[in-house]
This record gives sequence, structure tokens and C-alpha cells, in this order.
Amino acid sequence: MEVTKTGGIQRLLASGGRWLGMGSLLLCLLLGLGGCGRGGGLQGEVRILLASFAVTRDAYRQIIPAFEAHWLAKTGQRVRVESSYGGSATQSRAVIDGLDADVVALALALDVERLVAAGLIQPGWEARTPNQGIVTRSVAVIVTREGNPQGIRSWQDLARPGLQVVTANPKTSGGARWNFLALWSAVPEPQALAFTTQVYKNVRILPRDSREATDVFFQKGQGDALITYEHEVILAGLRGQSLFYVVPDPNISIDNPVAVVDANVDRKGTRAVAEAFVDYLFTPEAQRAFAEVGFRPVEPTVAQEFAWRYPPVEKRVTVADLGGWEVVQSRFFADGALFDRIQAQL
Repeated sequence: MEVTKTGGIQRLLASGGRWLGMGSLLLCLLLGLGGCGRGGGLQGEVRILLASFAVTRDAYRQIIPAFEAHWLAKTGQRVRVESSYGGSATQSRAVIDGLDADVVALALALDVERLVAAGLIQPGWEARTPNQGIVTRSVAVIVTREGNPQGIRSWQDLARPGLQVVTANPKTSGGARWNFLALWSAVPEPQALAFTTQVYKNVRILPRDSREATDVFFQKGQGDALITYEHEVILAGLRGQSLFYVVPDPNISIDNPVAVVDANVDRKGTRAVAEAFVDYLFTPEAQRAFAEVGFRPVEPTVAQEFAWRYPPVEKRVTVADLGGWEVVQSRFFADGALFDRIQAQL
């Protein structure tokens, strides 16, 4: 038997998960733990913490209660999934700085890799997770003014002289890196540098993050086009804000990963529940909740069910196609890399 203290509440952690007979009942009563399971098994409430990027909140409001009910029915044990939301890079840094998350669901795998480098997640996390760790997808879109007065139909239109484009700074915004990669992948590789440079000539200011870029476009009324994400505009529509937008083809596959924070779950003894929660995110029930708020599901039957909402993109370039995040970061976004060189030419 091991007794630990979490959040001021003593909890009994039973080795192997089984304590039989009157001894376990007495322990349950003495320690104030609820839920002694059928057959004398001790089942104390377990709490885990999910750290996710901000726009997933609406999906997890549906998913978390469903998982808690699923786990109770399956095991007889109560679980409480607490949650924290913020920018993906901010959440990654918070976990490194001590946010005691059991599971992270982030906007890009680069933010998970920071946790690997910090020793909190073991290398090879993708192979230990369904679908190589990618739980949802999105694509980049071009939001236009009402009625699309500039007639924007493709990425190439953003390079037209005089057009004003709004996008966040990929040096300070993880999400804005997807925007840059979408532009880079829009034309054949030999033309990519010249094309991307021309588009950034039309970017008058570079807000620090995607939320600030959205405010510049809508609240300040600047720009003819805003580069953002499909899930953002679908969610805006669900909240009553009708936006005019284009889903260009080709596009970048915005892959959103999920991972168990190994160091935290092993220290807290919550690995079994955390892994079960991650597995649950790939079920049709959870994937449907993601699809309802704007994320492209990765589960095939749910993807087919929501095909009406998500226009097909024939050519979706992945980060793997570009060499992986380590190569992408070094080639495009490190100090002195391609993005800095493009900025120096403007």
C-alpha cells in the first residue's frame, strides 16, 4: 500500500489495483475514499489534468463528461478530468514550468517535442498513441471581406500587388507557422521562395499571435484577406458570425497531436486513466464532438458522416513531406533562416 497526498487530499494507491476483504473496506472508511468497487475492490476517485490549446474547449466540454461516465461504467471507478486552455506554445511552456498535466493536446507536434526535450515525454510518443498521435486535423483558409469584393479564390491571389494580407508572425506564433507552410506549399518548390516573399510584401503588420491577427482584421478593419484556420471560421459560424472564406487547394495538413505526459503520470500513478482518456479521444463519440466544432475528424466513419461540412482538399502537404518539424524549424523559423531572410528583403 502506498498513501500519497495530492491537493491536500489523501488518496490510497493500491498496488496492482486490488485490495480484498474487510481490510480494504476499513482502509476505505478511514481514508475517506469513495467508491469501494464490487467484490471488495478499492476504487478511489482519480483526477487527471488535460492541457489543451484554446479553441478545443467547446469539444472537450462534450468529451470530458462522456469519458468520465464511460470510465465509471467500465471500471466502477470515478475519474475527474480537469482542464486548462491557452495558446499551444504557452501550454507547452507551462507544463515545462510545472503545470501538472497528465495529457497534452496541442496545436502542433513541435510543442510536444519541447516536452520531449525537457524529459517530460518519452521519445517515440507517436508510436504509443493511435494514429501516430494525431487526434484532429484542420487546413488553412483565406477569410475575405463580406461578398469577397477582391475576388480571392486561391493562394496565388494573395500575391497580387496592392492586396493587403493579415497573418500572424510565425516567429512568435506557432499557429502562424501553419500559414507560412501553406503558402510555401502552394507552388512548386523552385517557385516557393519568390511566391512566399511576394505574399509577405502584402503583409503590412505581423501580429504576435492568431488572436491578435483576427482582431486586426475584424475589429480594426485592416486588410483584404486574413489567413487563419478552418476550425476557427466554422466555430465562428456556430456562434452566429457568418464569415466569407476560401479553402484553397493545395493546402497544408494542420495536424493536432495528443500525448500522455510520462513523467507526470508515472509520478502521480495516473497512467492507466490518462492512456484510457487518450484512447477515448479516437472513438467515434469523441471524434464526432471534435467534428461538430470545426475540426476534421481522423476516424474514417465520422469523417464520412461530416463530409458535407469539410470540402475535400486533393493535395494536402504534411510536415513530414517537408522533412519533419526539426527540419522545418531549422530551415524556416530559426534565427537567420528563410523567414528572417524573407523579412530582410521587404
